[in-house]
Amino acid sequence: MYISEICTHDVVTCARGAGVQELAQLMRDRHVGDVVVVERGEDGAVPVGILTDRDIVVRVVAKGLDIDAVTAGDLMGEPLTTAFDSEGIYDAVWRMRSGGIRRLPVIDARGVLIGVVTMDDIAAHLATELADMVRIVPSQGRREQQALSRARTEPIARVPMKAQRVAE
Repeated sequence: MYISEICTHDVVTCARGAGVQELAQLMRDRHVGDVVVVERGEDGAVPVGILTDRDIVVRVVAKGLDIDAVTAGDLMGEPLTTAFDSEGIYDAVWRMRSGGIRRLPVIDARGVLIGVVTMDDIAAHLATELADMVRIVPSQGRREQQALSRARTEPIARVPMKAQRVAE
């Protein structure tokens, strides 16, 4: 399965110059924990960074920085790790694990943002897959029981056997 099939396509974005207050309001109003920082190009929005609510708390508020003096461009880490829409889920998991990150912007072949996939998205997908696998065992048992029931109602064919003399 491609990562584009499970990512969130409704992504909240901002420009590098967005202030911390604006970021916090975007997150509150859109009920999200991250905002993707983008640059607008001919083909669309190209992701250049990602900021989380935790970034705001740990890197601005906890340090006592002036929220009016800090922008998205100041906070975003570089380089940004992304996933191509055509990548498999396990490739994305590998990227997340090796980079120690919980969210990946998903881009198309032109580098344009098409979504964001989170650890939670992947965990929910894998949980569904595992639940489907667990359902195999009971259905297998039912099929075996049905086969046994049919076998009991069918007559047993008797095959005559030749008597054999045992040497004395």
